[in-house]
Amino acid sequence: MGDSSAEDDLLLKNFFAEVSEVERDNEVARILSCFKLNPFEYLNLPFDASLDDVKKQYRKLSLMVHPDKCKHPQAKEAFGALAKAQQLLSDEQERDYVLTQVNAAKEELRAKRKKQLKKDAASKIKSLVDEGKYEQQYERSEEFQQQLKLKVREILTEQEWRRRKMQMRVSSWRDFMKTGKKGKKGEIRPPKLKTEDPNKSYVQRPVKRG
Repeated sequence: MGDSSAEDDLLLKNFFAEVSEVERDNEVARILSCFKLNPFEYLNLPFDASLDDVKKQYRKLSLMVHPDKCKHPQAKEAFGALAKAQQLLSDEQERDYVLTQVNAAKEELRAKRKKQLKKDAASKIKSLVDEGKYEQQYERSEEFQQQLKLKVREILTEQEWRRRKMQMRVSSWRDFMKTGKKGKKGEIRPPKLKTEDPNKSYVQRPVKRG
């Protein structure tokens, strides 16, 4: 087993010795444009990738953007982002958290699609949907995968925002418990919560880019 792994490494190293600077730069640019909360995007892997896929892909991509081999000024940043993504996906709890959001995104897209099919689908499609064949085929399509990627971004952003809001409440309450700010007549009042954005423009959902 160890021999085949050593052989793989050698093959990889030989292959990447021939990779052009442009290809390395393009990979750095791809990594840096990824959605920060989704480790699968950084490693350019599907959501059903195995732990073994994660390790192999990390080895491959990290060799490609390694700061010793890649002259891109942000190679170190890209290399670090890959390491963090691999770390997250190797952690069972973190991986389960992301996959829970992926499943929620799938359910939302499926429900939306069911509604559309009810409105305008031919009876032939309906019978196929009942057997589940048509849906399985559709979910493997590029269109569905793209929709899923965007929906996962949306859900992860909402969850992150909730988490930060909760953290702000907790730290705000802790400060209050420590200092106990007094009001006009000597009564103690909890501090007002401050958010970074007074207009709350990013509370509801992430700003769509492009």
